[in-house]
Amino acid sequence: MDLGHLLAVVVGAIFVSNFVLMRYLGLCPFVGVSKDLDSAVGMGMAVIFVMTLASLATWFVYTYLLVPLGIVYLRTIAFILVIATLVQFVEMVMEKTAPALHRSLGIYLPLITTNCAVLGVAVVNVDEFMVTGIARNASFIYTVVHGFAAGVGFTLALVLMAAIRERIQLDAIPKSMRGIPITFVIAGLMAIAFLGFTGLRVG
Repeated sequence: MDLGHLLAVVVGAIFVSNFVLMRYLGLCPFVGVSKDLDSAVGMGMAVIFVMTLASLATWFVYTYLLVPLGIVYLRTIAFILVIATLVQFVEMVMEKTAPALHRSLGIYLPLITTNCAVLGVAVVNVDEFMVTGIARNASFIYTVVHGFAAGVGFTLALVLMAAIRERIQLDAIPKSMRGIPITFVIAGLMAIAFLGFTGLRVG
């Protein structure tokens, strides 16, 4: 396993190919849960957990179930079922262990089930670390690390947006720009800023 390549995967998932700002996946929770910092941090932790576990679980499902049975064309359906199960598990654990956070996330926690960023990371893992259904060397480690880093990148974008939105609540913004319009303007500016990482080379 090449540690330089592994570091490049981490940096790439967080900055260069950020799932929210560069791939435009997971915009619903990005806009909906970024109104305050506490909810953004809680949502980010939940997404990191789900993305990491989803990457791990989908690697096993793809490698030991879909490929041997020759039904890799069903990967999207299989991945959705795995992710939905994981989200239900996270929701039950959070409801028991952190009820205040569970209430603050509200409808957005179940929305992780339909968060295309979580499905996207599972699909990217297969496309990046498998060759025609055959796992590359150390693909399991790359897959789990990429899932975790993608979750960190999602959380970074979410927390930055929440911090900016909390700050601009005190500013005099034209009425027509308040709420969603100014949020999308900020998201566009953040995407342009992250575009600067495109030429970054690691490893």
